[in-house]
Amino acid sequence: MAEWFPPVPRKRRTQSSSAAGKAVTTIKGLGTPQKPHPLQAAYVAEQVPQCGYCVNGWIMTAAAYLKKNPKASDGELRDALSGLKCRCGTHVSILRAIKRAQQQMA
Repeated sequence: MAEWFPPVPRKRRTQSSSAAGKAVTTIKGLGTPQKPHPLQAAYVAEQVPQCGYCVNGWIMTAAAYLKKNPKASDGELRDALSGLKCRCGTHVSILRAIKRAQQQMA
């Protein structure tokens, strides 16, 4: 099976000081239990979470990318998410959930 997300190091990191005076959205601010964000709902529907260690990074990265590029292709999504890891190996399920959410957000 082809590797969906090749091990590419993140090219840019954000220092917390660069967020001073700016609005910051965390996973808790993305949706609520009563009205989850489409990505959060898709993760549950696709039964993605295993240990939960990586969920915040994947969802927040996908949410930011889809906000900028709502019609991203599979290849563009893989590029945007490259470098993120899931130690449980649910990469295929993660991409499936992101694609589900992308369709709901369209």
